[in-house]
Amino acid sequence: MIVDIISGTLILLGCLMAVTAAIGLVRFPDTLSRMHAATKPQTFGLLLILIGAVVRLGDNVDAGMLILAGLFALITAPVVAHRIGRLAYQEQRARDGLMEERDMESPDRD
Repeated sequence: MIVDIISGTLILLGCLMAVTAAIGLVRFPDTLSRMHAATKPQTFGLLLILIGAVVRLGDNVDAGMLILAGLFALITAPVVAHRIGRLAYQEQRARDGLMEERDMESPDRD
């Protein structure tokens, strides 16, 4: 009974994180913001769903495959995000002023 409640809570929280990632992909204005929404909450949501499934499965053999899937997501998500961010920077697809370095000693600053 308690295992079902814990696994159900983890799975629902993971689904909520995945929904927020999807909303961020639609709502954010530029590539870098969308990249952040696609990697951080989506990966965390996937991990919560996988942990909830592992808790529910217990000592089943399939739990090992879920752990491997979670590790694969943790390894590949930062690499993909870095490549997308680098490409967006090289193609200069970011919002104006997002990548500029501000000079704190500038006399024209108000």
